[in-house]
Amino acid sequence: MQAGFAIDWRRVAREQMMAPWTELDRAEPAPLAVLKFELRTSLAAGTTGRAALPGIAIRFETNSMKSSHTGIRNIAIIAHVDHGKTTLVDAMLNQSGIFGSHEEHVDRVMDSNALERERGITILAKITGVRYHGIKINIVDTPGHSDFGGEVERALKIVDGVMLLVDASEGPLPQTRYVLSKALEAHLPPIVVINKIDRPDARVPEVLDEIYDLFIDLDATEDQLDFPVLYTVSKTGVAKRSLDDPSTDLRPLFDAILEHIPAPVGDAEGVLQMIIANLDYSDYLGRLGIGRVFNGTLKYGDTVAIAKRDGTMHNTRITKLYSFEGLKRVDETIGRPGDMLAIAGVEGITIGETVTSAETPQPLPMIHIDEPTIAMAFTINTSPFAGREGQWVTSRNLRERLDKELLTNVSIRVEELGHDTFKVMGRGELQLAILIEMMRREGYELMVGKPEILTRTIDHKLQEPLEHLTIDCPENFLGVVIEKMGQRKGKMIKMVNHGSGRVRLEFLVPSRGLIGLRSEILTDTRGTAIMNALFHGYIEWQGEIATRPTGSLVADRPGRVTGYATFNLQERGEIFVAPGTEVYGGMIVGENARDADLDVNIVKEKKLTNMRASTADEAIRLVPPRLLNLEQAIEFIREDEYVEVTPLSIRLRKKVLKANQR
Repeated sequence: MQAGFAIDWRRVAREQMMAPWTELDRAEPAPLAVLKFELRTSLAAGTTGRAALPGIAIRFETNSMKSSHTGIRNIAIIAHVDHGKTTLVDAMLNQSGIFGSHEEHVDRVMDSNALERERGITILAKITGVRYHGIKINIVDTPGHSDFGGEVERALKIVDGVMLLVDASEGPLPQTRYVLSKALEAHLPPIVVINKIDRPDARVPEVLDEIYDLFIDLDATEDQLDFPVLYTVSKTGVAKRSLDDPSTDLRPLFDAILEHIPAPVGDAEGVLQMIIANLDYSDYLGRLGIGRVFNGTLKYGDTVAIAKRDGTMHNTRITKLYSFEGLKRVDETIGRPGDMLAIAGVEGITIGETVTSAETPQPLPMIHIDEPTIAMAFTINTSPFAGREGQWVTSRNLRERLDKELLTNVSIRVEELGHDTFKVMGRGELQLAILIEMMRREGYELMVGKPEILTRTIDHKLQEPLEHLTIDCPENFLGVVIEKMGQRKGKMIKMVNHGSGRVRLEFLVPSRGLIGLRSEILTDTRGTAIMNALFHGYIEWQGEIATRPTGSLVADRPGRVTGYATFNLQERGEIFVAPGTEVYGGMIVGENARDADLDVNIVKEKKLTNMRASTADEAIRLVPPRLLNLEQAIEFIREDEYVEVTPLSIRLRKKVLKANQR
């Protein structure tokens, strides 16, 4: 080509690449014009051609160009439990002007579930959206407890960066390591936020060093180590770039998000790809799929294909599109790459499936979730009191409820063991206890067995799950904690004394050793210990682990508990039922001080005669009964016992009620 040649773009494209040009994107003032064209069969995908022109270079690209959606940022907030994620989201919502002057401001507004508000923990990942300087920031609030790790994993699939929150006193804890490792694996850029810097025991410089150590320990790249650090008090809504920053609001945090979290990238003209990361239900619209558009454009009324987990395609029509603004859902007519949307008209869709083009489907990879490590048997209630308090009592009701849970909870598995017994597998005791608690509040009656560990065999060797356990306790209880862990096959790997009167101990312990440990440690340390465990891997079977050294006090007949009988049984052990409670034969009413089970008559009444006895006016003194909650009951039972769960009661019982058959 000669200098001074008049450029005929159409002819240049045809001659150089034998392909018709479709679009010219000329960036000014850069001397680069890019021709994008459709591939012909004679051209291999990815081929590039160049032609020299006076003062201008022409590059032909066969791959479709991806552009970034600069008006959006998608970020997940990740942290250990109780480090202040939900409180920080509250402050971000309040300062972004989401709430009108007439609207009530509710604390921990993202914890919409009644159970979450009661326990003060986040169980379900939720999405909200705020606007700052005209840019929409979609925020995913994730759970901090490792038992709900499945929620975290799928939340990280739909964001472009993470905000790692660390307590200024406690520093990085096991769940901090877990969520950070998942974020680094996904190559998500982090913003580190050291929260609660107003705590009297805050140790900010040391915690920052521990965070750097954690990043290095997790093999972070140089780019990932170059993270911005902010210091916050989420309760008062203050963020600072340095400890002496005079800032009084969260603007430095919002600015850091816009500066360090990349805009989502996608091809709006490409094949539609939207992955479903969460589910919801509407009484009017049916099931809602919540996810993010990665490529293509989704329009209200479109006919799309759902790529199912089994590889099949199911066509459906989008009947509603929503985006998230604060706590509200806003109607939309179009969704572009980077948008987080809720869509209706997708009956039967489950988490991890892809919404894609009906004509040329291109599904995204399924979301991989770590395997469950613990299992419990769920069965119908067969006690003499069955059906008194609950609305849903049959095995059919139980099966339908567990099937419904499987649709929204990807980290749970269910196997049918018999006609009316189900083996429910999950990440930990807390996750399964939360499921049982939700079921009883919905009106279900059921019985659950002792948690058991899921083992696996590799090279003819039995392996069991191993946990990384962190215990934070006062110095004077150090000996009793180490002794307790030794009995449970725990191996200490680290001990740190921060000089504050408390010691942090780290152990590797088989998952079996954690069953029933929490209540024992809290008793031994008078309620002052803090325990956190995280799945670490698998280890060869460690042999037998000593279980509860005490037996059960079992009622030998039905009736109502009397104070007279309870007074006489107090010396035998600890009582679990209050006078006036109705019991049945085979129900566990207390803990025996010895290792054997003992059948007792706890409904015995004092015989009244018309003869005055010398002891008639003696007052009996009853020790208050220990009323077990659901988690304590699950930890207490042995292999031959059940926890009977109804909407109004939690009872413990023997699997075989009759004493002469046990």
